[in-house]
Amino acid sequence: MCGRYVSTTGPQDLTTLFGVTRWDPAETLAPSWNTAPTDPVWAVLERVDRSSGELSRQLRPLRWGLVPSWAKDPGAGARMINARAETVHEKPAFRKAFATRRCLLPADGYYEWIAVPAAEGRKAYKQPYFIAPADSGSLLAMAGLYEFWRDPTRPDDDPLAWLTTTTIITTQARDDAGRVHDRMPLTIGQDDFDAWLDPDHTDPAELRTLLQTAAGGHLIARPVSTAVNSVRNNGPQLLEEAPDAPPLT
Repeated sequence: MCGRYVSTTGPQDLTTLFGVTRWDPAETLAPSWNTAPTDPVWAVLERVDRSSGELSRQLRPLRWGLVPSWAKDPGAGARMINARAETVHEKPAFRKAFATRRCLLPADGYYEWIAVPAAEGRKAYKQPYFIAPADSGSLLAMAGLYEFWRDPTRPDDDPLAWLTTTTIITTQARDDAGRVHDRMPLTIGQDDFDAWLDPDHTDPAELRTLLQTAAGGHLIARPVSTAVNSVRNNGPQLLEEAPDAPPLT
């Protein structure tokens, strides 16, 4: 699974990297070294503009944790931060979004944990590892889905009546990631951005061909500060290497 990640690239750079044509400068997010479920996150998606009728590639902040349109309340999102690539096309919570509402979620890297048993003079704890492209400075374009949920307690003209949420698609882990956890975010290669984001591309079989392997370069994992374990902590110090962490096997 992917339950925490790093997202520090600013919107100006993201619009260039992902060919975004529409972004509202009033929508801003602070860099985060500890992005957690229910946090707002940057998403790249394609939607038809209601006024012009033209398809545009947009950069928008969405809430992490997908809330299906039929959910009774938004609390369901906290349990739907990930969708498995093997079943995303058939699960009721994800299949409609998989058909027409796909997105990319940019990340510097993500965290996974290994349980370290108690030892003499030390309690058991969870050691976090930061997993990122070996090519320093590269981003992961994580495959995501997004969904709209309407709050039935609010009037139609209330701007807070609609909530837009997202989930990360995961796949079998590879490289160093597989030494930490058996799942990892599935990423989309740049050559497949257009096909993945196109809302008119709705054939499930064709779309699933984009989910067969994780794209991008080699991944590396390194132990980092256990301060990551608390969602209250944030900042670049979380990526400082933990020299006393147990080696990966």
